[in-house]
Amino acid sequence: LPFHFQFAAGAIAGVSEILCMYPLDVAKTRLMLQVGSSGSGGGDQYKSIFDVFRRIIAEEGPTRLYRGILPPIMVEAPKRAIKFAANDTYAPMFKQLFNQEKLTQPLAILTGVSAGITEAVIVATPELVKIRLQAKENAGRYQGTLDCVRKIYAEEGARAFANGLEATIWRHALWNGGYFGSIFGIKQLLPKAETKRGELAVNFVAGAIGGTIGTSLNTPPDVVKTRIQNHNPAKGPAPYTTFLAGARTIAREEGVRALYKGYVPKVLRLGPGGGILLVVYDHVTTYMRTHF
Repeated sequence: LPFHFQFAAGAIAGVSEILCMYPLDVAKTRLMLQVGSSGSGGGDQYKSIFDVFRRIIAEEGPTRLYRGILPPIMVEAPKRAIKFAANDTYAPMFKQLFNQEKLTQPLAILTGVSAGITEAVIVATPELVKIRLQAKENAGRYQGTLDCVRKIYAEEGARAFANGLEATIWRHALWNGGYFGSIFGIKQLLPKAETKRGELAVNFVAGAIGGTIGTSLNTPPDVVKTRIQNHNPAKGPAPYTTFLAGARTIAREEGVRALYKGYVPKVLRLGPGGGILLVVYDHVTTYMRTHF
């Protein structure tokens, strides 16, 4: 399938997933930005994903569950398109490079990691804007996406838009490597589908398990990335600017479990979300092959 069709199919799959699952992303960000444990931060700490939803709706209104959706929607098309198109492009390139006739598990992981690095470069800046808009402490600071971009540029300079890029690369490389690598292995283990409905079920199960594995691998860099990107220079120098330094600091000060803050809403989104992505992408590409 030509690259532009792969690009369009990935875009449709990505936007479908984000419209369904975005409130979980807001909950994930709120939990990741909490410093300390839910039992030590007083009444202002969120206790669970359900507490996040309850308090956002009660204190800020239900529309806040979709605050900051414009940057990811704008970048979702190229982001998801690049995820799948780059994966489909790197696969034959690596097969040729390593003299393999068929894709193997190690090549599937390498292909996913390469696609993730490519994707991360595109999404780092929109991710920063999204995090600023989602953070509770910024509720009255930014009036919307354009106002957020304008104020970051005016107050912090153009270089601020690259904050967290290195941690974003870690996040996407680990997720894509785990996602595409595990999908390859899972499909080998599942019975071969004999009907279209069976193929749909296999794709959803493989995508959901792949999404869960990818999420388990990439939550620590996601926590670090989220905190780096939400740091306000007016509060002083950033405590860390890279993933490994951030992971060490968080583990030392809050415990290793803090590196998995926001895991539940994240896995609830990206587990089923991974299934939605794969099913929609497969359906759209099948339609394109048949009609174009």
